[in-house]
Amino acid sequence: MRTVVFDLDGTLADTSADLIAAANACFRARGLGDLLDPGADALTAFHGGRAMLRLGYGRVGHPEAEALTEADYAPLLAHYGAHICESTRLYPGAADAVEALRGAGFATAICTNKPEGLARRLVADLGIAGLFDALIGADTLPVRKPDPVPYAAAVAGAGGTVARSLLVGDTATDRETA
Repeated sequence: MRTVVFDLDGTLADTSADLIAAANACFRARGLGDLLDPGADALTAFHGGRAMLRLGYGRVGHPEAEALTEADYAPLLAHYGAHICESTRLYPGAADAVEALRGAGFATAICTNKPEGLARRLVADLGIAGLFDALIGADTLPVRKPDPVPYAAAVAGAGGTVARSLLVGDTATDRETA
């Protein structure tokens, strides 16, 4: 293995509190209050904005849950973008591990289902942008994980080959991608 590709949310950084805050802002705007708990619902945050919205609307049995999920997706992303790194933290040792891999001659990249612009801003805010040779986001290509095309693009962007690469992630989506 000469290229290591990392997922971002839930793998390199705990972004759950900021993501849940964005979903709760959408629920509050509709007069429903905070429907998600930052601790209890942290894992849902790593499945994306729509998953959080569906969970919240499902909890209150809203009859238009799917329509509201789609309507609130853009506002969720806007709120998240405005507050992207308020509570987000790198997992202990994450940056050190990436630095050690790079020091050992491995290329490193990120392949995430977070929109590319938000992912780039987040890694910059976390001070780790320089640790990665490539970054592929959910909207970089016409497809996203678990389709393997974004993973292959991340590997290629880092100068590697898929046959000599490894994906490090935290969800079934990452497993299916690999």
